[in-house]
Parts: sequence; C-alpha cells; structure tokens
Amino acid sequence: MAAPVIGPEIDRLIQLLARLPGFGPRSARRAALDLLKKGETAMTPLADALTEAATRITPCSICSNLDTSDPCHICIDVKRSKAAICVVEEVADLWALERASYRGHYHVLGGVLSALDGVGPEDLTISSLIGRAADDDVSEIILAMNATVDGQTTAHYITDRLTDCNVIVTRLAHGVPVGGELDYLDDGTLIQAMKARRPF
Repeated sequence: MAAPVIGPEIDRLIQLLARLPGFGPRSARRAALDLLKKGETAMTPLADALTEAATRITPCSICSNLDTSDPCHICIDVKRSKAAICVVEEVADLWALERASYRGHYHVLGGVLSALDGVGPEDLTISSLIGRAADDDVSEIILAMNATVDGQTTAHYITDRLTDCNVIVTRLAHGVPVGGELDYLDDGTLIQAMKARRPF
C-alpha cells in the first residue's frame, strides 16, 4: 500500500474548503496549495478573520441579517424608512439589494419552503415576519424571492399569511434585464416580461 501523499492536516484543510459553495475537490486543492504557499501573508490573516467572524458575528434578532451587533446596523439606522420591509431568502440577497440602494428594512427568511428538502414554515422566520407586518409603521411588504418554484411557493404562502395585516404586498418585477438581448433569454423570462409590460 502506497504511503499517503499529503499529511492529515493538509487533507483536512482541503476537505473543509471543498464544502464551500463553488468549490469542488480540485478547486479546494488549488486554494489550499495557494494558502500554504503564501503562508503568513495569506493563511494567518484568513485564520484570524475566520476566528473573529465565528466569535463576533451573530444573526439579528429582528431581521436575521448577519452583523457584529444585535440589532444589526440596518435595523437601528434611523434614516431608513420603516414603511417597507423587503423579504429575502438569504443574507446574500440582502447584500445584493443594498447595492441597488434600497433604503427600507429587510427580513431574511433563511431559505424557502421546500417539500422535497423537508423545509416547512416552522423552519423559516415567517412567524416573526407576520409579527413585524402588524406594526402600525409598516405599510408595505416587498417579496423579493427568487423566481424559482420554491421561491414563488414561499411568496404565495407569505401573501396568504399576511391577509389579516393592514399592508400592501408587492413583489419585484421580473422580465428582461438591463442590457439583455431577447434571443438569449429563456421562455419563462420572456413570458414574465410580456405580462409585466407598461406604457413607454
């Protein structure tokens, strides 16, 4: 039996990196070798950043955003409008909408309803969203779910749960992206774009 090529420490590093989204075994090996090659200039700062993130970052008790403070800096920002809550699936979606200069509040569900994956309403933060929607300051709930079957199922479920709240429920527009060419778009996107057309 041949001797192992790498030690258990390096193998563990590769295995952990391979669990990250977008990483497979090959890309994990390349990343591990790059970190090891750069040593203290890359590995030590990364280890320090991971340790600090693990000890200091926590979910916000109001919106479930990730931050070093609870409530998070978005929830305590007095310059943000309290009238609208934008509901997103994950924190990454919140970050994307921040780039679009949205200036209201958020609510992170922590996923979507999925019968196949065994994710039900109790596994998401839907109940706390309904509680927030009952606040007199809130007049609009913006559903910013992904345009997937599970995303739309979740949006319909939330809409049903909000019927007793005095809020307007809206959703993000779907259709042709800025700079997009019609020939390259899928049928579903084109159908949504036709349904959502408006005066020019």
